[in-house]
Formats: sequence, C-alpha cells, structure tokens
Amino acid sequence: MIYALVALAYLMGATPTSYWVGRAFYDIDLRRHGSGNLGATNTVRVLGWKAAVPVVVVDVGKGFVPVWLFPRLFDVPIGWTLAFGAAAIVGHMYSVWVGFRGGKGVATSAGVFLALAPWAVLGAFVVWMAVTLPTRYVSLGSMAAAASLPLFVALTPHRGGGAMQAFAVALAVFVIWAHRTNIRRLLRGEENRFGSSSAGAADAAEEGSA
Repeated sequence: MIYALVALAYLMGATPTSYWVGRAFYDIDLRRHGSGNLGATNTVRVLGWKAAVPVVVVDVGKGFVPVWLFPRLFDVPIGWTLAFGAAAIVGHMYSVWVGFRGGKGVATSAGVFLALAPWAVLGAFVVWMAVTLPTRYVSLGSMAAAASLPLFVALTPHRGGGAMQAFAVALAVFVIWAHRTNIRRLLRGEENRFGSSSAGAADAAEEGSA
C-alpha cells in the first residue's frame, strides 16, 4: 500500500496543469513556446495572468495534498511523508503524461513545505519577493528562495527533525540544479526579465527539456 501511495503522489504531481490549460483554452502547446517549461512562469509569459493563476494554485496543491492527506489516512513515519512530497515534485518536473517534461518544481515544492513547515514557506516567499521584485529575474528569486528554505526550516517550528532539515537541503540543491540553464544565462547577461516583451528564443533552445 505504501508504495502505491508514493506512485499516486507521483501521478498527482505529474498532472501537467499548464499544458492542459494551454491546450484547452488557448490551443497552445506550451512546450513549443517561451521557455518550453510547463510551469507558472512560462504560462504567464506566454498566456498571461488569467491562465497562470489556476496553474499556480493547482501546482501548489499537487505538492500539498499528498503530504497533508496521506499521513492522515494512513499512519506512516515522517520518512514516508517526505517520500510523498519528493514523488510529487519529481512528477511535476518529469511528467509521464507529457514525455517526461515539466516545470522546475518551485510551486509544487512550496506546496509540499506548506503542508510540512508553513512558516518556513512564508520566509522563503519573502526572500523570493525581495529578490524577484527589484531584479525581475524570477529564476534568481526562485533559487534564492530555495537556498533560504533550509535556514527557515531550522528556525521555525515543524515536525520531522533532522529528516526534515535534510529534505529541505536536498530540495534546495535539486531546485537550483533544475535552474542550471538559467544560471548560465544569468552569467552571460542573457536571462529574460519578468515582463519583458520577448518570450526568449534562447530559453526555448536551452531549456526545452528542463
């Protein structure tokens, strides 16, 4: 049963929200536009805020629901709770429904930690705002928020102890690794700023499978 729950968490995370929104309401395959990512940032860049809002809500929910719900239905150790979260994040980034493509896991990771350590998520969100608003680099803000998450986990109340702290560190590394093409563009001065008029041909070329 426990392995079935991990698989279900993966499938929930693998729900390609932005792909379905683009196809259903705009007849657009987001894998072929903008950065090619199936995440909220590319959704708002290509389709606008009205399309991005439900994408963000569902992507956060994909991480929150299995981590919050499954342990309440079945008495499992914290390690399995973290496994549910990890499975949902991997599902979002490598969705079986769209050729193992996806987003970069930021919103789904936020949902996971919203269920596990909500005050830590609030702190990381403040960091995201503090970096993203003045620079307009969503990728930089996302990496800064991910990097700050282990600190906020250590400083705020939560259950899970050392396992939770290790999970936060691993997640931060994973999210930053997922932004490796963004890091290269930032170093070259070629990264798209949020709200720029161009969808970014360089994004599509380098980031299509991220």
